[in-house]
Amino acid sequence: QEQLVESGGGSVQAGDSLRLSCAASGSIDRYGMGWFRQAPGKEREFVAAIGWRTITSGTYPTWYTHSVKGRFAIARYNANNTVYLQMSNLEPEDTATYYCGAARFGTSDVLLRLRRNYHYWGQGTQVTVSS
Repeated sequence: QEQLVESGGGSVQAGDSLRLSCAASGSIDRYGMGWFRQAPGKEREFVAAIGWRTITSGTYPTWYTHSVKGRFAIARYNANNTVYLQMSNLEPEDTATYYCGAARFGTSDVLLRLRRNYHYWGQGTQVTVSS
C-alpha cells in the first residue's frame, strides 16, 4: 500500500513559481505518476504525468494538459521515491488543490490522463494564485 504526501503549495502572485513534491512511502519504480488538480466547484482534472519506464532516449515520457505546457514540468526521482511538479509563470486559473496519484505500470498517455487508472492518491496541497 503506497501512501503519497504532497507538499509545496502556497499563495503566490501571478507570474511566480512553485515546486510541488509528492513523497511516496514505498518504491515508485513500477508506477506511472500523475498530478491532477481540483478547483472549487469543478471536477478533478489531469495536469501532468510521467511514465514508469524510460523510452529509447533514456528519459521518462511525460504528458501535460494543454493549458500548462511550457509552464509546468514533471520529474521523478526513483532513488528517493519522489515526484515533482515545477510550476512557472503561474496564472490565477491555476488556483486549485493539487493531487498526486500513482498508477501501477502506468506508461501511456491514454492511461495516465484518466483518474480511474490510478491506484493511490495523496491528500492534496493547495495552490492559490492571485492577480
